[in-house]
Amino acid sequence: MMRCKRVHAGVVLTRQALRSAFVTAADVARRARVSRSAVSRAFTPGASVSADTRRRVLQAADQLGYRINRLASSLIQARSNLIGLVGTELQQPFHAGLLASISSALLADGFQCMLLNAADVDRDVGAVMARVLEYRVAAIVVMTGTPPARIVEECLNNGVPVVLVNKLLPKLAVDTVVADHATGGRMAAEQLLAAGCKRLAVVSSAARTASLVGRIDAFQSRARDLRIKVRLWQERSKTDYETGREAALALLDRHDIDGVFCVSDLLALGFLDATRFDRGRRVPDDVSIIGFDDIPQAAWGAYRLTTFRQPVAELAAAVLSAIRRRTVMPFAAHGMETVPVRLVPRSTVRGLGEHGGAR
Repeated sequence: MMRCKRVHAGVVLTRQALRSAFVTAADVARRARVSRSAVSRAFTPGASVSADTRRRVLQAADQLGYRINRLASSLIQARSNLIGLVGTELQQPFHAGLLASISSALLADGFQCMLLNAADVDRDVGAVMARVLEYRVAAIVVMTGTPPARIVEECLNNGVPVVLVNKLLPKLAVDTVVADHATGGRMAAEQLLAAGCKRLAVVSSAARTASLVGRIDAFQSRARDLRIKVRLWQERSKTDYETGREAALALLDRHDIDGVFCVSDLLALGFLDATRFDRGRRVPDDVSIIGFDDIPQAAWGAYRLTTFRQPVAELAAAVLSAIRRRTVMPFAAHGMETVPVRLVPRSTVRGLGEHGGAR
């Protein structure tokens, strides 16, 4: 029979259980022959502790494999270095790239990331954000989905800053980081018209997110300025590849469209495939197509999609800057940072070469 080592509060711990237990600061203090408070000071930047004590503590910690209990520290300080990252549809290429970039930037700056995927809660981002508050996070970043105003207010009332990416809640004291959707929409109209397109369409989904609406409105407004009529197609709920395919079949069957702005690359890839393979049209000779996001698939040889790049690294840097500012100056004025987008010319617009010039 396995012999027992220690009894705590009526619970018998075996040697195997003891071996799997976490090493504590008290264990380090005993090994280094210092007080428990000396261990705490040795791991606290700027705290008063002698060089010899710090050396002994760090050596003992290394020998024992000790790691600081960040959760315990957050209970003492009433705040952690955790950042809650909240989103839906994180499997989509642009969202996945944005998540990777934001989480990498936060980790490099000393924060820890807690990812909460709202996809399985009927897209209720608010329910997930309420759960994040239980962990005393330092801030919440909403990457996709739009949270209810009451949940954002609850976060703010609890002293938790909220950073929104590519969405707008103008009446609330939140920091906002957005790509320049309006400039992208205007430039898309100008590029199609410069390519000689006369019968334009803009393809979206029924989702009325601020980013999609901004692209649509800017495209239509610029076309109106130039006295060009635009057909708007947004008859499905999802902003995905299949929606793009369905839009192509409908628009090319009913209307003689020769220039299309798809408000996301996934829509554009579906539209492009249906145009070529289901309807036998040549791209860009018969139909020119522009997307938005510049996901990795847009550059694949089968597509070579002309699109607008949302620079995820710059978006992530702006998010990190907002969090840093809020931790140092919690009552500073909230604002919105707009990150420029850039045209990436490839092979789906007439007369627009891979390097941005006429072919």
